[in-house]
Amino acid sequence: MTYIEGFVAAVPTANEAAYTDHAREASGLFKEFGATRMTENWGDDVSPGEVTDFYKAVQAKDGETVVFSWFEYPDKRTRDAANEKIMTDDRMKAFGESMPFDGKRMIFGGFETIVDQRGEGTPGYVDGVILPVHPDKKAPYVEMAQMMAGKFVSLGAVRVVEGWGDDVPDGETTDFRRAVKVQDGENVVFSFIEWPDKQTRDKAWEAIMSDPEMQMEGNMPFDGQRMFWGGFRPIVDL
Repeated sequence: MTYIEGFVAAVPTANEAAYTDHAREASGLFKEFGATRMTENWGDDVSPGEVTDFYKAVQAKDGETVVFSWFEYPDKRTRDAANEKIMTDDRMKAFGESMPFDGKRMIFGGFETIVDQRGEGTPGYVDGVILPVHPDKKAPYVEMAQMMAGKFVSLGAVRVVEGWGDDVPDGETTDFRRAVKVQDGENVVFSFIEWPDKQTRDKAWEAIMSDPEMQMEGNMPFDGQRMFWGGFRPIVDL
């Protein structure tokens, strides 16, 4: 099953073009290393939260935009082999030295796919979601996520993916666990919903929010106050 390497970074807004060019140049190497897809998404509808949010997750500064990204690999073995090559390949070292953003505040991790439902169409807009889930609640979370994915697809989503934290390292400055303020052995879920365009996404969320079946306050298998999400515009999808 597809293995996801997820990333969130803060990029100076003025560096959008440079960041896009940098990502495109690096994509050939990641494909060579075994990645089947690489996508970079520029923050478009990302709101501040009271407890957690994308900005806090990467300690974003004034004048920076949050980027939500992921690579897809056919399996974890391929991903692990790719990361070994990344650490030793001189070409990757050169890319690392020329990054148009602060890599120390980027958060990343490997995630096992637990939900992957597909609709029709071509991706043109992305919702990114990060949240904490305790392993004891994994089964009910997957059940809920599958139901929600079906709803999203019926409302026009191109694809819905939920990734369960598998190789999520602690960072010196930032990391996924700190981003959702994990408690008592909780794990991190990295999720995304791909839409054909922002208009379809907005209409779908209006329908979801008014659907009585979606009113699950108090019954969610995770702490919704520490979940955060946002809308992103694709800038690279290779």
